[in-house]
Amino acid sequence: MSSRPTPFDELDRKIVTALMANARTSFAEIGGSVGLSSTAVKRRVDRLRETGVITGFTATVRPSALGWRTEAYVEVYCEGAAPPRRLAEVVRNHPEIAAAMTVTGGADALLHVRARDVEHFEEVLERIRQEPFIRKTISVMVLSHLLPDSPEAGVTQPAPGGAPDVR
Repeated sequence: MSSRPTPFDELDRKIVTALMANARTSFAEIGGSVGLSSTAVKRRVDRLRETGVITGFTATVRPSALGWRTEAYVEVYCEGAAPPRRLAEVVRNHPEIAAAMTVTGGADALLHVRARDVEHFEEVLERIRQEPFIRKTISVMVLSHLLPDSPEAGVTQPAPGGAPDVR
C-alpha cells in the first residue's frame, strides 16, 4: 500500500460537486458535463469512495416530516477535561443528537439536537445533564433556517419512538 496521497484533480472536483448537488445524477449526465464517458466517471467515483473522499450517499428529508419539530444547539460545559472519546460515548446514547463536536471557546462541546416538541427537548436535555462530568449546558433554540437547502436543515434519521408525522 502506497503512503502517497491519492490524486484529486479538477475532474474529480467537478464529479464530487455534481454528486453533492444531486447524488442521483447519472454517471452519463456527469460524464457529459465534465467530458468523460460514464464508465470513466464510475471508475473515478469508485476510487473516490475507496479512498474515503466520498463517504456515502444520503437522502435529505424535511425534519418535520419525520416528527422532528423542535431543534436546538446545546453548548456543553464539563467538569475538568472530559476527553472527546468520553463525550462521543455519551452523545451516541441520545438518538436526538443529530451532530456533535468539540469546540474552541468556553464550551467543551456543541450538540445539534432535534426533538418532537419542547417537552421532548427538555427531557433530552435532562438526560444529557445527568452525565456526571457535565457541569452545565446552554441551549439556543432554532427558529428558522436561513439556508433551507443546507445539510443542517435536513435530517437523515426518523424521530425515535414512533412513525413519521407528515402533517
